[in-house]
Amino acid sequence: MEYIDDASGIARQQQYSLISCCRCGLQIEPNPTNMCVDCLRSDVDITEDIPKTSALSFCRGCERYLQPPNQWIKAGLESRELLSICLKKLKGLTKVKLVDAGFVWTEPHSMRVKVKLTVQKEVMNAAVLQQVFVVEYVVQPHMCDDCHRVEAKDFWRAVVQIRQKSDHKKTFFYLEQLILKHKAHRSTVNIKPMADGLDFFFTKQDDAKKLVEFLSAYVPSRYVTGKELVSHDIRNNKFTYKYTFSVEIVPICKDHIICLPQKTAQQMGSISPLVIVQRVTQTIHVIDPHTLQVGELSSANYWRQPFTALVSPKQLIEFMVMEIDIVPDRDRPFRPRMSTKHGLADVYVARMSDLGVNEQQFHCRTHLGHILKVGDTVLGFDFTNANLNHQHFEKMKTDRIPDVMLVKKVFDNARRMRRRKWRLQRFDGAQDLDTESMTKDYNDFLDDLEEDQGLRENVNIYKDPTKITVESEDTDDEGIPQISLQEMLEDLHLTEDATGGEGADMME
Repeated sequence: MEYIDDASGIARQQQYSLISCCRCGLQIEPNPTNMCVDCLRSDVDITEDIPKTSALSFCRGCERYLQPPNQWIKAGLESRELLSICLKKLKGLTKVKLVDAGFVWTEPHSMRVKVKLTVQKEVMNAAVLQQVFVVEYVVQPHMCDDCHRVEAKDFWRAVVQIRQKSDHKKTFFYLEQLILKHKAHRSTVNIKPMADGLDFFFTKQDDAKKLVEFLSAYVPSRYVTGKELVSHDIRNNKFTYKYTFSVEIVPICKDHIICLPQKTAQQMGSISPLVIVQRVTQTIHVIDPHTLQVGELSSANYWRQPFTALVSPKQLIEFMVMEIDIVPDRDRPFRPRMSTKHGLADVYVARMSDLGVNEQQFHCRTHLGHILKVGDTVLGFDFTNANLNHQHFEKMKTDRIPDVMLVKKVFDNARRMRRRKWRLQRFDGAQDLDTESMTKDYNDFLDDLEEDQGLRENVNIYKDPTKITVESEDTDDEGIPQISLQEMLEDLHLTEDATGGEGADMME
């Protein structure tokens, strides 16, 4: 004799004598409840705690589903990932044993997903009841956090305001390249260029703190914090704030002439107060052009006794080298930490504006003896005709103030730009505020990269495929600094498709 199992539908061989159901009298195989399946189901429903309908949150922008509590996962229709999301949405599923689960086909555009479940549970007298049912999910459109940041660019919870109060932005341009190289801005929602700097917007306070810590590690700076109350839920006592981190970069740039406070100069190895800024990285690197003594001023020491620059690069004038005498090593004054990359020389210079008018010349000692020769043009500052209002400069003795201080050699800018076959990356929208003055400052920063190899170690330099090959007459070396081809990187372009995937295109 054969019978049909109600749960599996498989024909099996009769092994026991049949009995009558205690409710309906139907002939059944003996079981602990002595009831048929229909009567048992009428008394017990093992799926009563499991909802038969539910909802799925779907983002149309990135085509991802929300997996509770707040994770968005890429999942296709009738995939294992989508089935896992559907099962996690059923709260009462932990009270039964899940035997099988699978999708029931639905129209792809119906915004409905049906899942067929087979569950088991122990009921009266240790009897195990198995039941099959279908759960229907309604797909509801919902925008994820990532797509919300893209669509609503003004949505933010923390902002980092980077400012530099200086008439020259070389340090700020260097900082921009550092952020791009280390991708410190990858968590930003939006970047807005401002007159004195940039604003970085974030959705999390921790991401903003990471950028502030990055800035403190790479450039001399300080910051203050503030917060603004956005909303307050009086029922659960929750507060929502917007945080502001205001970062101030030291107002000192390369080629600035600065006058150090007397105490600070003594702490730097009794260096002369009147020095030239060589570069600004984690510290401020300075050099005394009269002795080649170098020193470093840390961020903590600067902010302990801050000061402004004495002379900016925009105040320098052009001089012509009339005579130059290299100072031998034996005649150089001994100082600790002397630069080996520069040459000390006695130079006679004349103002370019005085040529053909008078024969006035100035004598000075310079650190540019290794690159200067008679007839060269050099930028410097004339202290004899200057009226400077600076508290530390006024305390200096007159005999320690030179007539002229030379800062840097001048090269042919037209030929230099023509031979420049590289470029740098910029923040989106940073070019919108490029005035004539800002453009000149940026070109000066590019010149500094060519002249200082140590400065460009933290900068990604890319080949410029749009540059025309340099003509033969421009290949004659006049001592113009250049960046070698080995230091340049290929320009990498990343494109994002509509499905969220990324593809890379390398330009050769």
